[in-house]
Amino acid sequence: MTFPEDLRDRTRQQILASMGGWSGTIVAAIPLVVFVIANAAAGLRAAVIAAVASAVLVAGYRLARRQPVQQALTGLVSVAIAAAIAARTGQARGFFVLGIVSAIGYAALFALSLLVRRPLVGVIWEYLDPSPLPPGQRWHKLRQLRRAYDIATAAVLAMFVARAVVQLSLFQENRTGLLAVAKLVMGLPLYLAVVAVVFWVVRRARRQLGLAALAVEPAPAGPPASEPEASQPAAGLRGADSAPDGGLSLRKGDE
Repeated sequence: MTFPEDLRDRTRQQILASMGGWSGTIVAAIPLVVFVIANAAAGLRAAVIAAVASAVLVAGYRLARRQPVQQALTGLVSVAIAAAIAARTGQARGFFVLGIVSAIGYAALFALSLLVRRPLVGVIWEYLDPSPLPPGQRWHKLRQLRRAYDIATAAVLAMFVARAVVQLSLFQENRTGLLAVAKLVMGLPLYLAVVAVVFWVVRRARRQLGLAALAVEPAPAGPPASEPEASQPAAGLRGADSAPDGGLSLRKGDE
């Protein structure tokens, strides 16, 4: 499926705009910290009200300052759902159910992408920043690049699995305070560490494959190339898989 360039650019800008930095972490942390403190001081009912109210105030503050509000609005909806679950269950730990379920869901999604040999990091990366490949060459047919995307996807998968395991363990022990700490520590700090690994692995593989040197150049004047020459893969693409199954089979040594 081919996406128009303007749609790709708009999508790229929307994704970049929706990514939170340290300010996004603070936005996400305020309702969480308020909930824990209010629950310890005044009980669950007061904690639910205080958490939702703080999320509304944070969103309103960013709207008033005309700052990007994607994180604030997303956080507001998340806090409202988390608070509703806590109120419904009558337990403070219910506030963390949404985050745990989300971590499990994302982990399953990334794991599935590895099983079907289309690592999700590769799908997203090649959509936002396509490799400069010759016509007809697909990124998943390059074994070295596909392996890099496998490793990067596995790193993201490990992050979500770690979040789910740690928070689920604390949830079962009803450690609300530690749940809040784990949620914060395993939020942006862990995410930045994983992103660093992803960028290092992918860029290293691209550099080794010489993909940066494959920029499209105007064709030289003269007679058109013969059909056999036009169908040959670029010499710089080491590790291209020309197997009939599209490069999905593993050769000897590719285990």
